[in-house]
Amino acid sequence: MRRKLLGILCCPVCKEELALKVVEENEVEIMEGTLWCRACGIEYLITEGIPNLLPPEIDEET
Repeated sequence: MRRKLLGILCCPVCKEELALKVVEENEVEIMEGTLWCRACGIEYLITEGIPNLLPPEIDEET
């Protein structure tokens, strides 16, 4: 995920701004980490550069 996307992403549950915790990053993008919502406390994983923004109830069904 590229850092510039953080400005346009929001929590799919409450529509609030997301914060970023980076675990691994290269010169182009964030490879591993977490996007989390300060308002509702839900965390969304970034794995292999792809953020999983499915709400928790939908993600558990897949």
